[in-house]
Amino acid sequence: MVLDVSEFRLHPSFRKTLQKFRKTAGCEIRIDSAFEQVIQACSAGPREGQAGTWIVSAMIAAYGNLHRTGLAHSVETWVNGKLAGGLYCVAMGKSVFGESMFSRSTDASKIALAALVCFCRHHGIRQIDCQQNTRHLASLGAREISRDLFSEQVATGLAQMAPVWQFDPLYWRELLPSKSTQT
Repeated sequence: MVLDVSEFRLHPSFRKTLQKFRKTAGCEIRIDSAFEQVIQACSAGPREGQAGTWIVSAMIAAYGNLHRTGLAHSVETWVNGKLAGGLYCVAMGKSVFGESMFSRSTDASKIALAALVCFCRHHGIRQIDCQQNTRHLASLGAREISRDLFSEQVATGLAQMAPVWQFDPLYWRELLPSKSTQT
């Protein structure tokens, strides 16, 4: 599944959640401040219908190496100085491949995904490869595309300069325009 960031579905109740998060002191998005914690939390999370995880110690080490070379990133939801949820991805140029996410509080991983969508929109990144075909991702706008189209879009992204992986709260405007700009 691929999430075209222009097609991200922001349901009304989640819009309210994001607006509250954005305005609440102590709530913030960080990128790459706790990569190891994020991947460890992703590996420890229970998976419905699965006995274990594919994120074994060798994979954690490999993603750690990718992170140190600037190819793997974490998008983190922080509440009052505590890591509440997040995700990690691999990014090459403007091609982004989502790997896994976790949540320690309601909607924390979805907030991180929304922040990644905002980051991508701001930097001209068109899609996020979600890899898994789930009802949850489909409800957010992800869909399957042909292998040829996927390959073409990845090649286009690989040929473009990678952005600097930092989150600016102004990026929320990509999903939550201020009232003065709404019609």
